[in-house]
Formats: sequence, structure tokens, C-alpha cells
Amino acid sequence: MSDLVFIAFPNEQKAEEVRDRILGMQKEYLIELGDAVIATKDEQGRVKLNQMVNTTAAGAASGAIWGTLVGLIFMAPLVGTAIGAASGALGGYLTDTGIDDKFMKEAAGALSPGSAGLFLLIRKLTADKVLADLEGVGGTVMRTSFDHEQEQKLRDALAGHAAAPQPAPEKTDTAG
Repeated sequence: MSDLVFIAFPNEQKAEEVRDRILGMQKEYLIELGDAVIATKDEQGRVKLNQMVNTTAAGAASGAIWGTLVGLIFMAPLVGTAIGAASGALGGYLTDTGIDDKFMKEAAGALSPGSAGLFLLIRKLTADKVLADLEGVGGTVMRTSFDHEQEQKLRDALAGHAAAPQPAPEKTDTAG
């Protein structure tokens, strides 16, 4: 089961910096992401999504390749390329993987103009190491699907507060 996290930042640069840091942790196998999207809200209140993967462009590229191959068979490679690119782009545009775009735009509506938010779809994570690496980066937790305890640990880490160590249980002397 995946968890959703939405963190607000004062600007897009800070959100991008944190996303890059989290993507670096993914390369170290500390976290596995399904999606990581930055939402920005401009001064007019419009929300723009900065996806990790542009499915429209990817679809157009693969469609162009397949269209060229099919076009070569029928002796019309340019026509095949154009038709393949167009159909691939349409297929990519209609394919929405990860976090629902409509949900992100609605949730990002709560951002202040000029600020940004980072949406993370987390499949797996090594919580203690990820939280330690995110300690003090800033940001405000807007929404999560974590339980209350995990959410509070995330809030504390972003704010730069290390989790207070639990005192060791006192030993009682039963001899005597």
C-alpha cells in the first residue's frame, strides 16, 4: 500500500531541492516512490504541475518510432512517423500514472500565491533514515495518509527537531 504526502514550501526552488534530495535517497534504496510532483501557484491563483515524467512527450517519442517502422513497411515513413507521434502523444496525454492530477490541483489550491508544494506517492521507505536526511529542510505538512505518530515525526523532522530519545526503563533491585 502506498502513502501520500503533501508538503508546502515557500517557493518552487525549495520544493525542487527537496524533491532532488528524495530522489537521491531513492537511488540509495531508502525510499521507493510511485510519483513526486511539484505544484506551483502563481500570483493569479493558477496551479501548475511539474511532473517527474511527461507522459505526452514519452508517448509521442515511442509513437514516432513505431509509426516510422510501420511507415517503412508501407513505403510512407514520414506519414507513419507523423501519425505514430500524434497517436502516441494522445495516448500519453490520456495516461495518468501516479497521483491524480485533479486531486493535486485541488489540494494545491490551499497554497499561498508564489509558493509551491511537493506531492509524494511513497511505496516503501526506511522511515528513520529518510526522516534523518530530511531534518531541518523546512516545509509545512499539508496532508498525509500516515498515522498520527508518523505524521508528527515527519513534521518534527522538517522543522529540525530530532525525536526525543526515550528514557531507558529504570532497573529495580529485586535482590535482597
